[in-house]
Amino acid sequence: MTTRRPNLLASLIAWPLVLIIAFPLAWMLLTSIKPAAELFTRTPQWLPRSITFEHYTRVLTETPFLQYFGNSMILAISTTVLVILVSVLGAYSLVRFRYRGRETLAALVLFTYLLPSVVLISPLYLMLVKVGLANTLASLVAAYMSFALPYALWLLRSFMAGIPEDLESAAMVDGASRMGAFVDVVLPQALPGIISTALFTFILAWNEYLYALVLVNSDEARPLTTGVMNMLISAFNIEWSLLMAASVMMSIPLVILFAFFQRYLTSSFGAGGVKG
Repeated sequence: MTTRRPNLLASLIAWPLVLIIAFPLAWMLLTSIKPAAELFTRTPQWLPRSITFEHYTRVLTETPFLQYFGNSMILAISTTVLVILVSVLGAYSLVRFRYRGRETLAALVLFTYLLPSVVLISPLYLMLVKVGLANTLASLVAAYMSFALPYALWLLRSFMAGIPEDLESAAMVDGASRMGAFVDVVLPQALPGIISTALFTFILAWNEYLYALVLVNSDEARPLTTGVMNMLISAFNIEWSLLMAASVMMSIPLVILFAFFQRYLTSSFGAGGVKG
């Protein structure tokens, strides 16, 4: 009896919060399939009287949505691969090797992540202009790494600290090199944390807006976050049906990623280095 009451209380608190959070998403989806005549009725209608996919067709055929979508995929994947490659090696270095300034370096990494993004825009822009990368996809990848890398490095450092060093020592006693022990022992143990960090990094890069707005002003390098607003909002007139359809399609990659990797998000950072 005592266990049921806390569960009931948790459900009474959790479900209203879930409904509040899910309502805008459900409204976005329903609005995207409503005919244009039903969008501005005097009495709001929850369910559409008839379903149409005209708005999706118009977004795909009459706007550069697919180009922006491709740019966002390139940016998110490139940023994720580079960040994970550097952060895995950096986190391993901070946890396993002993050298002067190691803790100071870790604190600086955290401090860099805590800096507001707006503080870094001006120096980043000037640096990118000097090296000739301004207004390109490469400039956004470099900008995204400036905030995603400290975040990923700090997460992986905490996760790798939970992997017992005895596992590597045992492997090296058996004849493995330091690199061999890292590849064969550490990486498999750290894989859930790496996948979770990669997922978070992908989401950060996919949803980033401020850097994309300031650093890029051409359609060739514009991602979805700024491209959708640019193509659907003009002269204070917002095409809500197209905006909702584009927003639904923007959410599809994230929904797919969460569906496949949800178990890593809920279990990886609490897992230890030894199981069984």
